[in-house]
Order: sequence, then structure tokens, then C-alpha cells
Amino acid sequence: MLEKIDLSKAITIAEYKKNHKIFKAKLGELQRKAWDLKIPVILVFEGWHVSGMAEDINRFILSLDPRGYDFHTMTRPCYEELLKPFVIRFWSRVPVRGKIAIFDRSWYSRAIIECLEKNKSEEELGKYLEEINYFERQLADDGYLIIKVFLHISEKEHKERFKELKKVDISIFDEYENEAKQDLDFIHKYNEYLPLVEKILEKTDMPYAPWTIVEANDRNFATLKIMTTVIHAIEASIEQATRIPAEQTLKYLDTETPGIPQLNNSILEKIDLSKKMDTNEYKKSKKIYQQKLADLQYELFEKKHPLVVVFEGWDAAGKGGNIYRFVEDLNPRLYRVVPVGSPNDIEKAHHYLWRFCEGIPRAGHITIFDRSWYGRVMVERIEGFCNEEEWKRAYREINEFEEILTQAGAIVVKFWLHIDKETQLERFNSRQHDPEKKWKITDEDWRNRNRWEDYKIAVDEMLQKTSTINAQWVIVESNDKRYSRIKVLRSVVEAIEKGLKK
Repeated sequence: MLEKIDLSKAITIAEYKKNHKIFKAKLGELQRKAWDLKIPVILVFEGWHVSGMAEDINRFILSLDPRGYDFHTMTRPCYEELLKPFVIRFWSRVPVRGKIAIFDRSWYSRAIIECLEKNKSEEELGKYLEEINYFERQLADDGYLIIKVFLHISEKEHKERFKELKKVDISIFDEYENEAKQDLDFIHKYNEYLPLVEKILEKTDMPYAPWTIVEANDRNFATLKIMTTVIHAIEASIEQATRIPAEQTLKYLDTETPGIPQLNNSILEKIDLSKKMDTNEYKKSKKIYQQKLADLQYELFEKKHPLVVVFEGWDAAGKGGNIYRFVEDLNPRLYRVVPVGSPNDIEKAHHYLWRFCEGIPRAGHITIFDRSWYGRVMVERIEGFCNEEEWKRAYREINEFEEILTQAGAIVVKFWLHIDKETQLERFNSRQHDPEKKWKITDEDWRNRNRWEDYKIAVDEMLQKTSTINAQWVIVESNDKRYSRIKVLRSVVEAIEKGLKK
């Protein structure tokens, strides 16, 4: 692949100056248009050491308004980042709609380095690349423009540039070489890494995020090719964004997600909500399971397994009470509860999964989500906060998101707390007339209740399409609060014990 690239391409200084001036003005204009249309752009720079990346990036960004872009250098991750799943740590750098995020090296360099440093197999690297493809496709489907360039130089040019660098300033060369050695020896083993780089480019060259190989032996030619690549990509994205909606084709509207079962009869209608537990059995079981959880919390920490617990359910189904009993005897240094409400303006300006990535626990820690990313296929679907294409697409995106967590060693437990309509009404009325609980009931709760049947259809579909082998839903019969709380405690204990044996 790379060996067939014609690296003799060059341009005269006069041609460079003439075209650079034109392209610079054009990029500034397109940046402003993309901002007005709220088109987010991700520009990834990868390439060989001394391929001219720093110089080319600098020439490029001088064309832009600095208020409209963020620049990220993907150096070695800190300790905190290493404790999170691979792709999750890059979500925080995804730009808001309208902005440009420029990556000086990216998840690709980190995938190569971290896999080779840890002597991971080719299969493990393949998993990293699969995660990267998930990540980029999800962003592209949400309207992000992803532009990826790889600066390619010949082995001969590679060696000559290092010789030049050493002549200019020995301290700069030493710093460069030390940095390269920390990230494996790309300097002296060009031919050894060439097949690996080619494989990664091939596996991640997708229609929604294609690679552009930049012939970088001539630096002026490389700069102009980068600028023209970005100009053409943004122009195409603007043209698509301004196209009449009726002309646009919905990609997932009438397709089923691969591997997802077709909907059968209602799951919720088969749930036996008459299950109860007496007070004595409840107290005894609660003490046993809370102690087990306290012990397992430290085992999770020692073995560096993160635990993600998701609570979803009908309003007044008892999420708060269940969470309270769950954490009652835990060490607060090792867990956190993330309450999820309506997204704010910054969160709305990102992909909907963006706001949940910060809460994903570090290795050995626990995060409990009081509502979660499943709002996309329930509240946002029913209330019209996203279109049909978006919520249908979300089933696959959520399954991929949870797959990334479990592949990183996370134990994922998901609860749907189920009650009947009559029990919900009783609890609503009780809250309405109790001064200490009145804050729990809102006008929105009553509005949601009026759409019970719509939500029931959405929940049934969610349970069937997002219950996977490693992240299954546990439906909790919650008409009786005591029974509900013990089932939750028992289910978490069993999930942790099973996860620790893997």
C-alpha cells in the first residue's frame, strides 16, 4: 500500500506561495460556514517521525480562527487515563458542533504503542481497531466530519532528516529520540513497523472516515495537499448539510441491526408483579448481601475490575431506594452515583454518548447510573428530542459502547425496575400529599404517566434489542419494595462473582 505511493511529488516555491494564499483564505471562509451550520470537524494527523507533522499542522492552523478550533497532542496517557477503557479516554476531546478538533497523533498511535508495549497479540490490536471503527462511525453518523491524513516519507528521507536534525541542535535531537524510544523505536526500525502501519491504515479506511496518504518528502507539496483535502471535505459536508431534507436518505430507518433479535411479544406483560418478601426475610437478606457487596468491592479494587450499574425504570419504581441500599455499606472512595437528567446546552452540542464517558469508572471502581444512555431510546424517542433514524441507530451504538466496556474488563449490570400502572398512581398520590416527599413528584412525571403505553412499547423494544451476553438486562419486580431491593442486591453480587471468575 504505502510502498506504491509516489514520493517524488514536489512543487516549486512560487507555486506553493501562490496556492497557499488562496487556500488559506478558503479555509477561513469554510471554517466560518461550518460554524454557522454547526458541523463538527475532527482532523487527525498521523505519520512517521520527522515527516514534518508539526510544521504542516502549524501552517494549516494559521489559516483558522483560533476561537474555532481545539488542538490536542496525544502524548503518553496519564495514570488516570490508563485506568479507563481505551476509546473512552478520547471521547472527552470530541468537539462541540461547529468547532474543529485537531489531533497531533491520535488513538491510532496510542493503539500501536500500547499494544506493542504490553506485548499484546495481533488479536488484541484487532480489538482496538474495532473499537476505533465503532467510535468513528458513531461520530460520523451523528454528523461529525472526520478527516484523517497520514504523512508518508521514504526510509531514505527518514534517515536524512534525522541527520539534519542532529546537525542543527543536538539537544533537540536527543529530546526527539528519547520521546521516540519511549513510544517504541519508530526511528530506527522503519521497515519493521511499515507492515503494521499499512495494516492499520487498511483496517480503518472507511467511507465515513477515509485515510488520505500525504506524500511528504516535499514539505510544501504536503502542506498544500493537506489544505486541499480539508477544503474538499468541508465543502462536501456543507453541501450535504444544506441539501433539502427530502433528498437525504435515512441510512438505518428500515434496517435491522446485525445480531439483534426481532421483536416478539411484550416482555413486560409476562412479568409477575405479585412477588413479595416479608420484613424478617428482608432484613436478614439485606444484611447478608450488603456485607457480601462490601467484601466484593475490595476484591474488585484489588483485581482492577470496574463495575457499571445502570438503573432504569418507571417513575416511582424505587430507583432511589434501591441505590441507597446498594451503597449503604460501601466505601465512598471507591464508588460514585451519577444522576442523569436532561442534557444541558454543552451536552446537546455533542454526540449523546459524550456526556456519559466522564462517569465511566476507573479500573477497580464502581459507578452507579441513576438513569443513563438509554434515555435515547425512551424519553428522547417518545418526546421527539431525536429523530427516528437517530433512536433506531442508537440500539447498535449502545451495544457497541457496552461491548467496549466489557472488553476492557468492566462488569456491566442493568436493571429495569418494573411496576404496574396502579402502583405508580398510589406512589404518586403518596408523594403528592407527603411534605417530605413532595419534591419527588413533578408535572413531568404526570405527563409521562399519560404516555404509559407509548413508553411500554419503547421499553419492550429496548429490553429485547440491548440485552447482550455480557450486558444483560435484569427485570426487577418492584411492586413490593422489599422484594425489589433484595433482588437488586443479589443480582449485583452474583454478577460480580461471575465477572471475577473470568
